[in-house]
Amino acid sequence: MAKQSTVRTLSAGSIGNFGEIYDFAVFGFSVPILAAHFFPGSDRTAALLSTFAVYAVAFFARPVGGLMFGVIADKIGRVKVMATTVWLMALGTAVIGLLPTYARIGIAAPVLLVVCRIAQGLALGGETTGTTSFILESAPDDRRGGWIGLTLIFSHLPNALVAGLLIGLQLAAGATAYADWVWRVPFLAGGLIGIVGFWLRRNLDEPDEFKQATRKTHSKNPLRTAIREGGLKGMLNVAMIQPIQTVGSYLLLGFMYTFLVRVAKLDPTSALFTNAASVVVLSFMIPLGGMLSDRFGRKPILTFGAAWLAFAAYPGVYLAATGTITGALLGQLLLVVGVGLYGGACFVAAPEFFPTSFRATGHAISYQVTVAVFGGTTPLIGTLLVQAFGSPLAPAYYVAAVAVACLILTQFVPETKGVSLRTATSSTSGERSTGAVHEAR
Repeated sequence: MAKQSTVRTLSAGSIGNFGEIYDFAVFGFSVPILAAHFFPGSDRTAALLSTFAVYAVAFFARPVGGLMFGVIADKIGRVKVMATTVWLMALGTAVIGLLPTYARIGIAAPVLLVVCRIAQGLALGGETTGTTSFILESAPDDRRGGWIGLTLIFSHLPNALVAGLLIGLQLAAGATAYADWVWRVPFLAGGLIGIVGFWLRRNLDEPDEFKQATRKTHSKNPLRTAIREGGLKGMLNVAMIQPIQTVGSYLLLGFMYTFLVRVAKLDPTSALFTNAASVVVLSFMIPLGGMLSDRFGRKPILTFGAAWLAFAAYPGVYLAATGTITGALLGQLLLVVGVGLYGGACFVAAPEFFPTSFRATGHAISYQVTVAVFGGTTPLIGTLLVQAFGSPLAPAYYVAAVAVACLILTQFVPETKGVSLRTATSSTSGERSTGAVHEAR
């Protein structure tokens, strides 16, 4: 692939990752303010839990969006799905910035907020799988982990950029004005990402791997094909490796800021700063994990990352709960190492479990269901655990338990480094064949 085409391919994939996570990051960082505007009341914990529940709604819309857009991606192409989802995500975010609050329209305010989150969830369900399939099928066979890792930098940097943006807006406008109306600005800015994303994606070509595969094995019903041709095994493999990556990521991205402010009693600016710094490091740990998996294999990196999180969960949360900037930063960085390395291998292994003819469908169902169950609920479970046990360290035991489970389950999934994309299901069932790799291209 020519250099210009490589840059364009990676840029088109990255903008969608940037947009989807920007939108979720704005919501996650705005949970305390959204709770006050859309779920007012004397019980601040109840309002917070209600807002985290709305946060989780988008994750339960993801499997629906994943299935819908995954089938479309396998039938008519990855590019059309990518162009559609970037618009839908941006629209859902921008509308949140325009919603009237509970004080103005009553119960209709949280209802409309839920509708916007559903739109975001549907879009994210299609975006993740469409983009991942597009990048995987465009990458050189020995650099698939590195390519996907590079695009995932832009799945995490938005968290740091959003944190910096919110800090700047709070300092410039003042706490009162920010809480009153300035909080809407980052949501409205999310709409601009849709314009940029569509411009980058409007004239993309489908990967040669996809075009060649669909010419030979075009399926009118990718879901039925997936069920008949071993896709259920691939879905089970995804469900076995995905949970700890999801729990770890959303502990950092969706829960930690509120935890630092509400539980550790760190001031909001310091909490944003430490979380942003941690996410910047995470952004570059993921491509490192992907590149290491290209060299040593997916399973060794998955094993190391899961083991790290099993041991680091308690000291990480303990340090974060100290209420100091140093503790918050070091605690989050302990978690980042495991999440980053594991994620770099996990994100490339998951779509490699499926052949090209139904990759988007198979990956979308398994990935999005797993993320909905473990990712969307992580902030809610973390908050409930702290409240139920009266200890700020309670979330650490949840992370450690999931890490141990995935550490064990990872040993039973096939190694996918170097498998043929065209026939991934059959290739991963036995020994890898370099001949199969060349046949797929």
